[in-house]
Amino acid sequence: MKAHAFWITAIALSLAACGRQEQPEAQQAESAPATAPAVEAEAPEAAAPAAEVNQAFVDHMHAHAEQLDELMFALADEDLEGAMTPAYWLSRHQTVGGIPVEWQDHIVGMRKAALEVGAATDLESARAAAERISESCQGCHTAAGVRGPG
Repeated sequence: MKAHAFWITAIALSLAACGRQEQPEAQQAESAPATAPAVEAEAPEAAAPAAEVNQAFVDHMHAHAEQLDELMFALADEDLEGAMTPAYWLSRHQTVGGIPVEWQDHIVGMRKAALEVGAATDLESARAAAERISESCQGCHTAAGVRGPG
């Protein structure tokens, strides 16, 4: 039962991170105080890469979260076979354009771990691979500057 609680918590945290969207720059500028000076990033690598973050991109990332939820729920129910369909989708679906090169390693890691879930012959190895999917997602969220609530 402890594993079930862990997965529910992991899913809730993943969804919370996916659900938060950054405001477009125009809205951020409007909400900033008029007296606030503009601050440049000290180093170019400190800034998150610009992505083509539009509604299609956001919807696609939410589709990732939905498939990961289905996978995690199946594994929490000890349904290895039920985890195969979302794992297959995560490993082979068509991606969206506009993803910066800096984020590609996270996508490759997510797809590789999803393939490992699909190839798993036992729940333990499927769960370990599913955790690597979640880690890849969180790594990409961090690289993109997506912050969860709090």
